[in-house]
Amino acid sequence: MTVHAKLAAAGLILAAVLAGCSPGGDGKAGDGSATAPSVAAVSDIRTFHIGALEAVALQDGELDVHNDNQTLGLGHTPQEVAAVLTAAALPDDPIHLFIDPLLIHDGDRQVLIDTGAGGAMGTGNKLVQSLASAGVEPGQITDILISHSHGDHVGGLVDTAGALRFPRAVIHISAAEWAFMQGDTAMVDLVRTITPRVRTFTPGEVVVPNITAVDIRGHTAGHTGFEIVSGTERLLYIGDAMHHSVISVERPEWPIAFDADSPTAIASRQALLQRAASQNLRLYGYHFPFPGVGHVKREGDGFVWVPET
Repeated sequence: MTVHAKLAAAGLILAAVLAGCSPGGDGKAGDGSATAPSVAAVSDIRTFHIGALEAVALQDGELDVHNDNQTLGLGHTPQEVAAVLTAAALPDDPIHLFIDPLLIHDGDRQVLIDTGAGGAMGTGNKLVQSLASAGVEPGQITDILISHSHGDHVGGLVDTAGALRFPRAVIHISAAEWAFMQGDTAMVDLVRTITPRVRTFTPGEVVVPNITAVDIRGHTAGHTGFEIVSGTERLLYIGDAMHHSVISVERPEWPIAFDADSPTAIASRQALLQRAASQNLRLYGYHFPFPGVGHVKREGDGFVWVPET
């Protein structure tokens, strides 16, 4: 199967799984020890700093994915998945995921990383409301960085009428992901709408000041993380390298239905966890419990997620 065919199949699996999903609950982050400045709560957003940069965790919605052996633990029984979840004091079914875009204030730039689902997939479509809580209107967004083209990351690019939701923003997408999107018949309307605003990048490129594209392969053709650096502080936005703060972190070798190239995605996930733990790297998990900021630490032969509180 070609990479594009695998991506198309992954997209269909994602759509099928999430079509039956329902919005989740309050999304409070768990307890954990922080090794960086704590995250301040303001209404439906969380504000924190990366050096001199102000970052804002935003809420778009939440998803419940059923533990049916077809999503986050391919090849493993629902009972095996449930055992990992219950050991972490979490419900074993459904599996709760979050959708947490990230806003970076950088001088005159208002940089939004991923745009949520735009109300699709049973989500709350809260992004514009969350931006308003952060004091930002859609017309003030100058740059949008897209990690990849799955609907829960690009759905918010357009409004319900199909028009650009962020009309002034330059939309930054990796060249590989953009090529895939242009060849996807399910994305014809979206591609047509956003084409005049798209600017492509390659891995390792400084996409906007202080933010560099990081190649995290396997999930899609051009899946990208973003490393945000200010002074001596940094944060890595991991996109969909990991979907769940327990399953993906504690069982990184388990295949995920949404990954187009599962062996590569597993290798990327394991390498990312090794780097994060070794360097005490601050991470931002798009699908992790809101606000998605924290660290990975070693525990025994594996890893655990430690959210900032």
